[in-house]
Amino acid sequence: MRTSNPFLSRWGAARDAAGPADVYARRPVGAAVGGRPADDHLTNPYAPGADTSPRTDRTAVTMDDVIVRTGTTLGTVALTAVLSWLLLPVDEANIGRSYGIAVGAALVAFVLSMIQAFRRTPSPALILGYAAFEGVFLGVLSSTISTYIAPGVVVQAVLGTFAVSASVLVAYRMRWIRVTQRFTGFVAAAATGFLLLLVADLLFSAFGAGNGLGFHSGGLGILFGVIGILLGAAFLALDFRQVEDAVAYGAPREEAWLAAFGLTTTLVWIYLEVLRVLTLFNSDN
Repeated sequence: MRTSNPFLSRWGAARDAAGPADVYARRPVGAAVGGRPADDHLTNPYAPGADTSPRTDRTAVTMDDVIVRTGTTLGTVALTAVLSWLLLPVDEANIGRSYGIAVGAALVAFVLSMIQAFRRTPSPALILGYAAFEGVFLGVLSSTISTYIAPGVVVQAVLGTFAVSASVLVAYRMRWIRVTQRFTGFVAAAATGFLLLLVADLLFSAFGAGNGLGFHSGGLGILFGVIGILLGAAFLALDFRQVEDAVAYGAPREEAWLAAFGLTTTLVWIYLEVLRVLTLFNSDN
C-alpha cells in the first residue's frame, strides 16, 4: 500500500497483526510466493540473499543511525526557519518579497520531496535540501502569523507538536496503538479523504467562494485542524512501526536517511495543523 509518507511508500505500510516477521521474514532470493517466483525487492526489501535471519553486520541500520539522521534533518528545518524569521522581515514594506520567497521555497521543497519519494535509494542531499527549503517556508509563515494574527502562537505550536509526538511515542511503546493492516488501511483512507477536502476547499476559494468550504475560520476550521492533527499522529505511529521493523530486520544503513525523511515530513504536518488550530482558536477569542 502506498501512502503520502515517503518512508512508508518506500517500504510499504501494510502490516499483519501477527507481527513484522510476516512481512520481513527472510527467505532465499527468488523463492516462490503463491506458486510464482517472487521479486524480493518488492515483497521483502531487506532480503540480502539466501540468509534467513535478521542482519547484524555493520551495514544494517541501527536506532542510533535513525536518531542522528532525524536530528540532522529536523535541525536543518529549525535552523533555516529561524534564519528566515530573522532575515526575511514581514513588515508592511517587505511582506510581499518575503511571502514570495516563502512560496518559492515551499514549491522547491515539494519538488525535492517528490524526487526523493520516487527514487529507489535515499539521497542525503535531496533530503537536507527539502529540509532547508521547508524551513524557509515555515519560518516566514510562522513569523507572519505571530506578527499579524496571533502573537505567541508559534511557541505554543512547537510545544504542541512536541506534546503530540511524545504522546504518540508513549502510546506506541506501551502498545496502546497497534499498527495493524486494518489500522493502516483506515489511516490511508482517512488521509485520502482529508486531502480531497483540502483540494476542494482550494478550488472553491479560487473560483468564487472566498471562504472555501469554511475550513479557515470558526468551529469547522478548528474541527478540521484537529482531524489533521489526529491523522498526523496516526502517520507518526506508522513511522515508528516502520523504523522498528527496519532495525529489527536489517534494512541497509542508508535507509536511516529515508526514515528521517518520513519522520520529518510527518512532524512538519503535525506542526502546521497544530498552528492552524491554535491560530483559529486565538483569533476567535
